[in-house]
Amino acid sequence: MKVDVRETGVGDAAAEIVAVGLCEGDELPSELADARGAADVKAAFKKVTLIHPEDPERVLVVGLGARADLDAERARVASAVAAREAGKLGARSMAWLVPEAEDREAIAAGLTVGSILAGFRFDRFRKPDAEDEQPPSIESLVLIGPADLAQEVEFARVSAEAQNRARELQELPANIATPSFLAQRATEIADGSESLSIEVLGREEISEKGMGGLEAVSQGTVEEPKLIVLRRTAGEGPTLGIVGKGVTFDTGGISLKPSASMQEMKMDMSGAAAVLEAVAAIDELEIPLNLIAVVPTTENMPSGTATRPGDVITQYNGKTVEVNNTDAEGRLILADALAYCAELGADRLIDIATLTGAVIIALGSTYAALISNDDTLSGEIEQAAGETGELAWRLPLHPEFKELTKGTIADLTNAAAKRKAGTIYAGSFLEEFVDGRPWAHLDVAGTSWDVGREYVGKGPTGFGVRLLVELARNTASG
Repeated sequence: MKVDVRETGVGDAAAEIVAVGLCEGDELPSELADARGAADVKAAFKKVTLIHPEDPERVLVVGLGARADLDAERARVASAVAAREAGKLGARSMAWLVPEAEDREAIAAGLTVGSILAGFRFDRFRKPDAEDEQPPSIESLVLIGPADLAQEVEFARVSAEAQNRARELQELPANIATPSFLAQRATEIADGSESLSIEVLGREEISEKGMGGLEAVSQGTVEEPKLIVLRRTAGEGPTLGIVGKGVTFDTGGISLKPSASMQEMKMDMSGAAAVLEAVAAIDELEIPLNLIAVVPTTENMPSGTATRPGDVITQYNGKTVEVNNTDAEGRLILADALAYCAELGADRLIDIATLTGAVIIALGSTYAALISNDDTLSGEIEQAAGETGELAWRLPLHPEFKELTKGTIADLTNAAAKRKAGTIYAGSFLEEFVDGRPWAHLDVAGTSWDVGREYVGKGPTGFGVRLLVELARNTASG
């Protein structure tokens, strides 16, 4: 989407429709007070009223609720509501009068993000059908406000566009978005950058390196597994390692999932999508941060060559694991990737994965679970989560959870016999592979799909992209 910031009047925005936010107790701008329909305006949050002044011809007044509640998240929601209404009216360009606020930059960024995310469409496989077409989405956005908003708005634009690209990857069917496809996307990102390099390992190299987790999960599929490594050098300073789970289709393997809704298991690579597109955005924004991004990617399929429940494997760091549930495969491939990322020189590690169904029971689709061995890193992630609206709730680590990860005939088991603290157990398992470095795990199984929030709706959300980009900016700025 094209986004501009202009210091202009509402009537000079040169857009097909203008949106104005209204807080409770406030009045419309004087040039809109006498517009047709102005008497019907409501300031309750998310209420939308179309009014008709002389210039411009159409203005959407969007209720923002109490002024004390106006923040970036409300701006994201309000702009998504406005974008949807503008689309119904056939508009392809929109202008927003940025409301006065204590942090006007954050509000302007929120308006930008909400408009872009609300415009996401996935229709590449649909034939044009006038009876079934979605309303058009906004293609250009003007923010009416002071010029000093431009830098923050551009940051928001790049981050939101990256999130939509991640949503596209999530939505692609598994016969297209294969591990090789993700490797191709990573190569495109690296080829378009002067500061990114890429390494892609195939099945043979994965086996030769002793990455027993990724090897075991990929045994049942004819699709070639890949381990994707993107490295970015931006000068002196520490290196952040980010790891994204890339299971492009998860049947559960021999521990087969129920058939209901299995088609949605194409989204088990949501962590990988978030990591790839976050790296692309960080590089585009030229954030001065050294990065190592590792994406282990494979299908998890049942076959005569698939790993069996009860098999014992050896992970990249030498620890042995009893694979007692082949549907607990994400932690096996992440374990290898985390150990490899640490070996490559990452000073701090973050992994993001659709890892456990248990997190949906615990936190629904509002919060991702955050598990960390480091209070400082955890605090930085919680700050970035709050700023972006990609919320995270920290869950505890405890030695008693660690006991659950111990195997009977091997060092570890990937699935505890007792159904206790499933999300924390999985995080505690991953901690075994971070080589003592500051580490955080984000379980996004509940927040990556079907959240229903106004600016992401149903389907893929691209959760984690803006959080990681914001974290990178905050880290780089000290």
